[in-house]
Amino acid sequence: MSKAQELDIQTEEISDGVILRPTGEIDLSCAAMLRTRLSKVQQGKPGRLIIDLSAVPYMDSSGVATLVEAMQIARRNGSKLVLCALQAKVLAIFEIARLDMVFTIVGSVEEAAAA
Repeated sequence: MSKAQELDIQTEEISDGVILRPTGEIDLSCAAMLRTRLSKVQQGKPGRLIIDLSAVPYMDSSGVATLVEAMQIARRNGSKLVLCALQAKVLAIFEIARLDMVFTIVGSVEEAAAA
């Protein structure tokens, strides 16, 4: 089974938007799957898009690029994109690239809903 098939992405509607919950490693082999799901969700122009990364132990630059693209689309749509519950290795990537200054990153879905 390829990693692309191993990435599971759940969505949940909330009062002011959508929570996206990917599970598995996000790398070159599955970033397109994430990009497609994000695009589909963003076509609905949710007021808030929360991406819960608690079940993502690893992300490479293609995953980061996918999230940067989603952030740009959210800004154009007037949506708020919030990342939450990043595991230490994934958070470190955002900090090293200084993307923690660009994204709203919080510790939990509850905090993301209030952000």
